[in-house]
Amino acid sequence: MRNTLTSTHCPYCALQCGMNLTPAADGRSVEVSERADFPVNRGALCGKGRTSPAVLSSAVRLTSPLVRSAAGTLEPASWEEALDRIAEGIGVARAEHGADAVGVFGGGGLTNEKAYSLGKFARVVLGTSQIDYNGRFCMSSAAAAGGRAFGLDRGLPFPLEDIPRTGCVILVGSNPAETMPPALRYFTELKENGGTLIVVDPRRTRTAEQADLHLAPRPGTDLALALGLLHLVVAEGRTDEEYIRERTTGWEDTRAAAMAHWPEYVERITGVSVPQLREAVRLFCEPENAMVLTARGPEQQAKGTDTVSAWINLALATGRPGRPLSGYGCLTGQGNGQGGREHGQKADQLPGYRKLTDPAARAHVAQVWGVGPDDLPGPGRSAYELLDALGRDIRALLLMGSNPVVSAPRAAHVEERIRSLDFLAVCDVVLSETAELADVVLPVTQWAEETGTTTNLEGRVLLRRRAVTPPPGVRSDLEVLHGLAARLGGEGSPEKRFPTDPEEVFEELRRASEGGPADYSGITYRRLVEENGVFWPCPRQGTAEETLHPGTPRLFLDRFATEDGRARFVPVSHRAVAEEPDEEYPVLLTTGRVVAQYQSGAQTRRVEELNTAAPGPFVELHPRLAQRIGASEGEPVAVVSRRGRAVAPARITTSIRPDTVFMPFHWAGEGRANTLTNPALDPTSRMPEFKACAVRLEAVRP
Repeated sequence: MRNTLTSTHCPYCALQCGMNLTPAADGRSVEVSERADFPVNRGALCGKGRTSPAVLSSAVRLTSPLVRSAAGTLEPASWEEALDRIAEGIGVARAEHGADAVGVFGGGGLTNEKAYSLGKFARVVLGTSQIDYNGRFCMSSAAAAGGRAFGLDRGLPFPLEDIPRTGCVILVGSNPAETMPPALRYFTELKENGGTLIVVDPRRTRTAEQADLHLAPRPGTDLALALGLLHLVVAEGRTDEEYIRERTTGWEDTRAAAMAHWPEYVERITGVSVPQLREAVRLFCEPENAMVLTARGPEQQAKGTDTVSAWINLALATGRPGRPLSGYGCLTGQGNGQGGREHGQKADQLPGYRKLTDPAARAHVAQVWGVGPDDLPGPGRSAYELLDALGRDIRALLLMGSNPVVSAPRAAHVEERIRSLDFLAVCDVVLSETAELADVVLPVTQWAEETGTTTNLEGRVLLRRRAVTPPPGVRSDLEVLHGLAARLGGEGSPEKRFPTDPEEVFEELRRASEGGPADYSGITYRRLVEENGVFWPCPRQGTAEETLHPGTPRLFLDRFATEDGRARFVPVSHRAVAEEPDEEYPVLLTTGRVVAQYQSGAQTRRVEELNTAAPGPFVELHPRLAQRIGASEGEPVAVVSRRGRAVAPARITTSIRPDTVFMPFHWAGEGRANTLTNPALDPTSRMPEFKACAVRLEAVRP
């Protein structure tokens, strides 16, 4: 280890908080210190960030390749043997069943360089269309809705620093107090500055407790709620007619759809009272500036794209998007959830957020990659559909940075499909539940042991810098792809097209993204260090300092990214969740996160301090529901859906609706929440319906 301080970024959520790392005197650990110069968190870190170096320890992470033996156990092996086994497993699947018999599954935590290389590897070396990533489960509905409304998807089209200076924020289905605690200060400062906060959530979360108005709709009814608010905006004459006329299209049909959702009807659907609806409209419309921010709540639904569109319509009708200190935005979840989908590991996209079906996009990227446009396969399956095809159409899988055995909907089925594969290779930092099922497991470097870029929820491209030397026996994902390209790519030294130096990969990414919606061509590692990140789009304009594009912190101020420069209203109507409660399954389950764990918990569950704070799963339910089934605080409760059964201790609270139960999804085993969830897919985004499924509850007797 080097005895120097390194400024870098947290490995967890999409805030990508700045932090400093210093190797400790013992040479075996790393100390985290405040980095006040980074504007997103201004030095603040949550418990996950403070304890993030714990996973660097060799005691909890992988340090040697593992290969499944004839006896069925994972045993240590050399890198050459492990890579040869992967090449053999993939080669057999390709030879016997064709290129699309090989699948690739990535992750929203991979750096831009790794996501870019993984997509390139799948399409150029493997020739497969079957690649997607777990970011499909994060904000794909918001991405689809933002794209069709504005012509461009970037989580937040403005910096976080704008939030405290607006007049009102409607925060829909987000709990930053637990999911990204350093961001809560922006909403606290909003209120200190005289602004108001409206939180939409079926639970009275820590964030909802800070709100001026908390709307608690029945899970899966956010679409009706947004339509009801828009109905009132129209009925009360609060629309911005000049803005609608000059900057939008499609208003007439959208207004007609909204007027079919009168307040009393919406109250019956959502459980939110008419007086609350009217108060929300008043708080949102009276200030000159206001914002709507969505997160997983409205997005993780089988109608998530339309739901987000309804909230965008509300913002457009009141003249918010494309104006300073106003607009619509999405709070991305995963650390590189934004960049992860911009550069090619999503089933339908090429680097620069280009569409795989666009001939011009294919030609541009193919030229950078040194192949013909016709050599690139077309779009493949979305994440859940890819996982569902395992062992049938897809016989071998290369998986990087994901743990679908815990994180995917209908998880028991997904686990079964993974077990049915002819061959599975996993690259990970730890032996996750998915890695435990693999034929080969490769130990790869993590955030503090490698350099690479990420793109945070604001669209700010950042540089994570290597601070420590990885343990012997550990290689980077870029080295993995280099080694596999040498074995699988045929003649012509294909490994040369897969460099292992991240800056070299980024330079190629710049060329591949040039001219695309997410244009990184004007961004360099040097600029990222000197400027504390650069907002995309940032096109290449020249090499002299005075000709550099400054980046784009605020989008749409002059025009939207559509052909005519206007934002598009999209008419939508309420429809029920895919699986409504009935006599057999009378309660709705919704899922989410807790402050001390992250995603599938593969890493955070290995940190003692975090496990002490959040030791395991639980079932949150209202006292009336608990009384009805005979449940007691802390005693086990079984939650049963049409897909399976989960058991966890009861947590009885009045902060949740009586018709709803909540489970966090960070754990495996009998408390695995995603055993229960419904894989019903949004027709546009292919997002599964994590946020609402019908269940019944049973008290578990000794």
